[in-house]
Amino acid sequence: MKKISLVSLCILLMSMLSIVSCNSDRLEDSTTSKDQSLSARGDLNSKVAAFGKNPLSVMYVEVNNNDIREVGKYKLADGRQLFDVAIIFAANINYNTSTQKAYLHFNDQVTNVLTNKNTYIKPLQDKGIKVMLSILGNHQGAGFANFPTQAAAQAFAQELADAVNTYGLDGIDFDDEYANYGANGTAQPNQSSFVYLVTALRDLLPTKIISFYNIGPSASNLSYNGVTVGSKVDYAWNPYYSTYSAPNIPGLDSAHKGAAAVNVNPGTSSFTSSSTATSFAQRTKNDGYGVFLYYDLGATNIASYFSGATNVLYGQNTVYGDGTTPIGGITSGATYQLVSATNGTSVLDVLNAGTTDGTKVQLWASNSNTAQKWKITDVGGGYYKLQPLNAPTKSLDVSNSGTANGTQVQIYTDNGTNAQKWKLIKL
Repeated sequence: MKKISLVSLCILLMSMLSIVSCNSDRLEDSTTSKDQSLSARGDLNSKVAAFGKNPLSVMYVEVNNNDIREVGKYKLADGRQLFDVAIIFAANINYNTSTQKAYLHFNDQVTNVLTNKNTYIKPLQDKGIKVMLSILGNHQGAGFANFPTQAAAQAFAQELADAVNTYGLDGIDFDDEYANYGANGTAQPNQSSFVYLVTALRDLLPTKIISFYNIGPSASNLSYNGVTVGSKVDYAWNPYYSTYSAPNIPGLDSAHKGAAAVNVNPGTSSFTSSSTATSFAQRTKNDGYGVFLYYDLGATNIASYFSGATNVLYGQNTVYGDGTTPIGGITSGATYQLVSATNGTSVLDVLNAGTTDGTKVQLWASNSNTAQKWKITDVGGGYYKLQPLNAPTKSLDVSNSGTANGTQVQIYTDNGTNAQKWKLIKL
């Protein structure tokens, strides 16, 4: 009989074991009061520390052309996700000439991602990746830096907050490009507008992430009436790809800035070579910056490209896969024990060595009982069925073929349904 550690075998749906999808729990953001951002309170490290990785790896994805789910396919060799934040690029700030007001606009591709959040957003979040929405100008004169009044800035902040709450997003990213200030009779940038906007958004979303792509007139209007943008946003980063330059954001420390800007698309003029990305990683580590920024991920496997930087930043190569790579060394028809990674000793056990349909499975100290020994049989397509030796006509089964968190795992008469097929994932 062979033993398999659940560090590399994600099978059990119970909270004590890793589930077959190998999803990590979503990390909860540190709570902030309505009146104080993390920056203003002075506990700047909490946002970075909450991710368990320093620096954070952030990836912008042009969803007009690419699938944001690609972000979740990259892991470090130890099983952690490479990317901590995925940014949907981009929604727009548009201008209504009739009402003379700015409004939030989604093109068809962004709409598809947002309205199909269970397909595109939640799978990333289930892996522990934060998903944010970037907001970009759209050549119509509306921008973050020219709201004429505090009320106008607050109204747009409310639209952003509504989008975050409606689509289950983790935050908003501001990119002050392509606004074309002055078009359609709009005003030129002013000192108060961006401060009003981020202040209102922080009040509306006290525990969500707000980031700033440090570009455009907003980058020159970062303080007003004693309030700084840096006291309201969580992160800011360099927007100029293939360069290394930390943004100067009053109120924001190095732990929440990104100096490196890496474009991973070789078909673009600002593409960053792997050697340059690796050099930027070393400088980021030496300088103590808390963010490493990437842009324009496509569908091609570029794990080897990332590995230079990730070896410097995290001491790990990068690996690529959609979470469906079968674990090596499984012999179809052989018997195994399934050992929990929670303590390295408890095993998957059939409750009271039961043999009836619906008997629950659990963790139990290893005792060599047949209720703790499982025959694993290849059923095709990379899937296996798991049958306890004490009840050889039964299989490990998801109750009522459920898909919700907390669905009971049990044994049930072998029937060949998907509820009894398990993919063994190599971490």
